Amino acid sequence: MPSDALSTTFAALADPTRRAILARLSDGAATVGELAEPFEMSMPAVSRHLKVLERAGLITRGRAAQWRPCQLEAGPLKDATDWLEHYRRFWEQSFDRLDDYLKELQSSRAPKKKS
Repeated sequence: MPSDALSTTFAALADPTRRAILARLSDGAATVGELAEPFEMSMPAVSRHLKVLERAGLITRGRAAQWRPCQLEAGPLKDATDWLEHYRRFWEQSFDRLDDYLKELQSSRAPKKKS
């Protein structure tokens, strides 16, 4: 099991079911039953996914009578985004250099105008 928070976040995000659950929670709090509806899996399987998300700090579970609504916690997602930002800038700079190179190639191959 990953030991640092960022690794735990990425491990939780590695599963498409957990990403779908987070996407649903971005619309607002939901019960376990509501989160389970779109998936063809048992309630215990959904609960295991929720436990992974909860351990990663991506969701919290409250108490409202007999319901335990889940809520998105965006802090770990911000940390992951901040870490990825460095690499986004790297790729943008690489694409900018490639674009400049391609423009240079195109201009050197353009037919010369006769005077």
